Amino acid sequence: MLYDDAVPTRLAIGADHRGTEAAVRLADRLRAEHYDVVLELPAAGQACDYPDAAYSVGTAVAGGRADLGILICGTGVGMSMAANKIKGVRAALVHDEITAELSRSHTNANIICLSADLLGIRLIEKIVDLWLKTAFEGGRHVRRIAKIEAIEQGRDPRGLSNGG
Repeated sequence: MLYDDAVPTRLAIGADHRGTEAAVRLADRLRAEHYDVVLELPAAGQACDYPDAAYSVGTAVAGGRADLGILICGTGVGMSMAANKIKGVRAALVHDEITAELSRSHTNANIICLSADLLGIRLIEKIVDLWLKTAFEGGRHVRRIAKIEAIEQGRDPRGLSNGG
């Protein structure tokens, strides 16, 4: 798990056939910025199901093999839904810089899900840059993440303290 003061260096990036081009371009750019990037992509010219990439990236992040993950499909919705089924993953569907920043600062999202169809590569790059540079605020947000983790374990979050 990435802690608030740690700088992410290991990134897992996955895409389905609709997000492959954006994922490759983003990975090349991030590697040039000295990130260690692992790509999970369909075979060239092959259609694929987004849950496959979501599982690969999600398990890499949850298992500590990657600090953070980036998933790109047509809308980002399917990737987000699939990735969030993995224990330890907090995948955020992001469409702009505001939601990118808040997904890290408030919910400490460890995976970002993006739309290849709705966002151009320049906006994807801006969103990812901001997301990678944004630190988790902690404070009252720690309590809320604990409640998310309680739900993940099948427990009622309402039993946890709301103080602070």
